[in-house]
Amino acid sequence: MIEKNSPLKQGILSGLPIALGYFPIAIAFGALAGQAQLSWLEAVLMSALVFAGASQFVAVSLLLVGTGPLQIITTTFFLNMRHLIMSLALNDKMRGFPPAWKQGLSFFITDETFAFLTLGEGESNHQRPPVFMAGLMVTAYLGWVSGTLVGGVGAHIIPPQITTAMTVGLYGLFIGLLVPSAKKSRPFILVAVLSMVINWGLGHWIESGWAIVIATVLAAGVGVPLGGGWE
Repeated sequence: MIEKNSPLKQGILSGLPIALGYFPIAIAFGALAGQAQLSWLEAVLMSALVFAGASQFVAVSLLLVGTGPLQIITTTFFLNMRHLIMSLALNDKMRGFPPAWKQGLSFFITDETFAFLTLGEGESNHQRPPVFMAGLMVTAYLGWVSGTLVGGVGAHIIPPQITTAMTVGLYGLFIGLLVPSAKKSRPFILVAVLSMVINWGLGHWIESGWAIVIATVLAAGVGVPLGGGWE
């Protein structure tokens, strides 16, 4: 039984809003995977083993238009390059963690859990125990995988219009994570807007994966000298 106010319980409760946000988006992914002729089991395994929403959507979309395996692998590889940056940033939050904890938790890093752990309120500038992070990340993971199961099983009965509408929730989830911190700090607003503008501009010239990585690095570089204004 989980103790009241234990770090694990706090992590689970913190992860629930992310899991609830993932669920309808994962349903949309499961349904889209069905349209790409993937079975519900293949869709669930993809979510369980890959756990990278944007890359999964891209991969399935490429399958739908008949793209070859090498192109899909290359595209998703570059799209996921941002995870390298996020992992480096979260490594500071995991100082002192046993290597096994770091290795296990690294699989569950997503844009949303990263945003919560780096921008979240309360203990955002302090280390959280490993069990808190595990509760947060695994809860989000279960929300994604279970949503994929529902979407995969119901792929043939969910109208395409509803599938498309559900994907909008991903943007709402990002906004919900960003706005609370942006309200408290102008540098957050500056970095967020700058990264969006750079990503939009680069997106006209290079692959989206590289555009995201370069925009993140450049915007973060601008944010570093503004560090005194983060609080």
